[in-house]
Amino acid sequence: MAEKAKGKMAQAKGKAKEAAGKVTGNERMEAEGKMDQVEGKVRETAGKAEEQARGVADSARSRRKKP
Repeated sequence: MAEKAKGKMAQAKGKAKEAAGKVTGNERMEAEGKMDQVEGKVRETAGKAEEQARGVADSARSRRKKP
């Protein structure tokens, strides 16, 4: 869950940075904002995959315990 939330935060930060870069004409800041958004999307996706893997592992464990 934490990784997913961190990803969302990075995406929001990136959008703000990109917008600020556009407004000020700062191409570097705009590019950094886009990269922050990509990083955030990767972290969010990794968090989702981690949650799915944990769910599969929990499911497998609960099946083994049943007689």
